[in-house]
Amino acid sequence: MYVDVLRIFSSDRGSTPRTSTLSPHHTGEGSLLSHRLRAFMTPTILVVDDEKDILELLTYNLEKEGYRVLTARNGKEALKLARQNPELVVLDIMMPELDGWEVCKAIRKDPSTSKIPIIILTARDSEVDEVVGLELGADDYITKPVKVRTFLARVKRALKPRDVDLDQAASDVLTVGELAIHVNNYMVKIRGKEFHLPKKEFELLLFLVRHPERVIKRETLLNEIWGHDVYVVDRTIDVHIRKIREKLGDHAAHIETVKGVGYRFKKEL
Repeated sequence: MYVDVLRIFSSDRGSTPRTSTLSPHHTGEGSLLSHRLRAFMTPTILVVDDEKDILELLTYNLEKEGYRVLTARNGKEALKLARQNPELVVLDIMMPELDGWEVCKAIRKDPSTSKIPIIILTARDSEVDEVVGLELGADDYITKPVKVRTFLARVKRALKPRDVDLDQAASDVLTVGELAIHVNNYMVKIRGKEFHLPKKEFELLLFLVRHPERVIKRETLLNEIWGHDVYVVDRTIDVHIRKIREKLGDHAAHIETVKGVGYRFKKEL
């Protein structure tokens, strides 16, 4: 059974949460070699929150699902652990040392960590905060109190590799004019200058490029990129598109807004 968090009502400002009883952490068994092999093959998730009860709750449930978990209780410690290149970062906002906004910006700025998916997990539930998080490069935004099953579904979605459409991408590079998209390493080149996009931004651009000259509804983009089992507001798409356009610079006009419907990728500028 999952340990759920329906009774946890916590804020990012250090209020004392009411917690359900947690089972002891799962301990590894077997030889040192098999333990190391499992650690090598198991996705690692960095969970950052200044509240011990939240860390224990999420760690317990993630480990039950087979993930390896690193934990941090402040922003500076989080950045240090992020250099171990976990497959996912779950990030609180209001923390000592550095807050979640600063940590998110730093992870995205560092080339060695810029591609790590980030889920923001916070008690701040306003649309403004969600938009800020997405603009800073977060891939998903979840508000507390957390429903553990929903949280685990979002984690699985964030870790799930996108399927490659072999009919439309025989190689790992898609080229449109001066724009080259390197599918396997989440990199974009314009006139030979390369830059990396956060996972969701890259997947969104890639989907549009693979369906050129077609108007793609926001609902379709949400389902294809975030999945049918994840609730994300339409505004999320708009924020990601704006960030992509900023990075494309002179080539931003490739992505056309179709008012009230969605977006179209144009081959010609």
